[in-house]
Amino acid sequence: QGHVTESGGGLVQPGGSLRLSCEHSSFTYYFAAIGWFRLAPGEEREGISCISNSDGSTWYADSVGGRFTISRDKAKNTVYLQMDNLKTEDSAVYYCATQVRCGPNYRYSSGDYWGHGTQVTVSS
Repeated sequence: QGHVTESGGGLVQPGGSLRLSCEHSSFTYYFAAIGWFRLAPGEEREGISCISNSDGSTWYADSVGGRFTISRDKAKNTVYLQMDNLKTEDSAVYYCATQVRCGPNYRYSSGDYWGHGTQVTVSS
């Protein structure tokens, strides 16, 4: 079964950095990619980044490009999201999830797996 667990969230000041981790089971390699999406109160789910399981290619939403970096350590079955120059509008619960493709406008389905999320709060 697919299993993912997010960690690394917290409270940070604007301009600060955080690194989120996503530990996942080997089952998730049956999917094409691992991605991150976020959900803020009153907002729609926003896919922000993903990394292909086959070739390591990546994608970023315009809202985070140049500030966030996704990477992976296959030996540890872990995907990371390095978040730099954080802004107040980045505050949200961040989820790691399986995806059947890596790219924009991805719609998560009941066939995908994600965890309980990790809260990121950017505030002075």
